[in-house]
Amino acid sequence: MAAAMTDTSPAIPFHREAGIGPGVVCIHCNASSSSQWRPLMDRLAPRHRVLAPDTHGAGRGPAWPSDRALTLSDEVASLEPVLARAGAPLALVGHSYGGAVALLAALRQPERVHALVLYEPTLFALVDAASPAPNEADGIRRTVALASAALARGDRSAAAEVFIDYWMGAGAFSAKPDAQRNAVEAAIVNVQGWGEALFGDTTPLAALRALEMPVLLMQGSETTSSARAVVTLLAQTLPRVETLTFRGLGHMGPVTHAAQVDEAIDGFLRRHPAPLTVVAGRDA
Repeated sequence: MAAAMTDTSPAIPFHREAGIGPGVVCIHCNASSSSQWRPLMDRLAPRHRVLAPDTHGAGRGPAWPSDRALTLSDEVASLEPVLARAGAPLALVGHSYGGAVALLAALRQPERVHALVLYEPTLFALVDAASPAPNEADGIRRTVALASAALARGDRSAAAEVFIDYWMGAGAFSAKPDAQRNAVEAAIVNVQGWGEALFGDTTPLAALRALEMPVLLMQGSETTSSARAVVTLLAQTLPRVETLTFRGLGHMGPVTHAAQVDEAIDGFLRRHPAPLTVVAGRDA
């Protein structure tokens, strides 16, 4: 079992950590936390130092700011101590919102990232920039609006249901165990902020052509049109991209079918190992 790590230093946000070797940093999706990466951490720990942080408002991550809108750049800045701890060059793994954060982290300092793994990164601003609304991102745009309206009525359960059912299908939220529903209801208070961060980012698609490291870009065949639209744009833009579609999986494939997705991630990292000039990260 991957070891969980709590670091109370104000410079390093809460993260889970396991293993020894070249660094891998895993960034989770919305309405989740670093715990979603436990199976992947177990798989990679024999060969890698794996770190999985909690982002703003998730798990034991930093609180969502109350005085301003949070940006994806803020998320990258918050994770900088974790990235530094992982050493360089490192591999970045991101799912959904975490995939969008991973993209920007790689773009900020591409020299520190030797491989990038993305499962349906939800950088919806790219879709709007390529084709102004109405477009393929309207489904998630509408979902965020409905969830935000439910929150305004004081109904967290309804907000969580509309959000989870959009990504996982009708009835998915009600089918979850009580503990999982409670966790999603606690996280859903940030749904409008998630939307603002993902739709409000100003990174131009053309800038991503500078990412020359190998990229594994994954999606599920049963995903939403909004997620598929982002993947399509990235597949056409990233210079060293390898695409992989999982038949029968949806947007939450890394959680619902972790073994299948983790096997692909492990295989990709084995094919694209870190250079021998790895600089070790900081010890605790």
